[in-house]
Amino acid sequence: METVGSNYSMSKSLTSRDIKPEVIASIESVLFVAPEPVSLVHLATVIEVPLEEVQVSLDRLRELYQERGIRIQWHAGKVQFTTAPENAELIERFLGLETSTRLSRAALETLAIIAYQQPVTRPNLDSVRGVNSDGVLRSLLNKGLIQEMGRSERPGRPILYGTTSDFLQHFGLNSLQALPPIRNIDLKSEEAQQ
Repeated sequence: METVGSNYSMSKSLTSRDIKPEVIASIESVLFVAPEPVSLVHLATVIEVPLEEVQVSLDRLRELYQERGIRIQWHAGKVQFTTAPENAELIERFLGLETSTRLSRAALETLAIIAYQQPVTRPNLDSVRGVNSDGVLRSLLNKGLIQEMGRSERPGRPILYGTTSDFLQHFGLNSLQALPPIRNIDLKSEEAQQ
């Protein structure tokens, strides 16, 4: 999952009355023009305020944008502005883009495994799915929903895969912590019911 630094509710020693409007405005401006997600450390350095103040200000911004057309999205310890997922069709129509491509059942299954177990290797994916995942991995890489995150120290040094910020946008998630909890499913009782 994500690192501790990416948890926007991490710091509570500052209170909402300690938040300076000019810090919030500065963060908004930087995130608005940033072409990619920005680390909290970079924000603190650029704005010249303590990291804790950036964290509390981002938490306040997240609350402010909760019911708006813009959202704050966290991924891999970085933050960015994104449009609200419920407006995806409207944005695609405005930009003249094709509607988001549908993902196959195999792609969704593979994405779920990667999202919950990342970083994960192809042999691990194959083991969980029970089939070869090469084609699905290539497709997900091409769509930008997953990325290579390095190599495992295991024999053969297989590639490690993890999700991207595009994955979060595609599924309308603000962070990996927004993934629903995994339920323990009793497959035998499901089969008996069918």
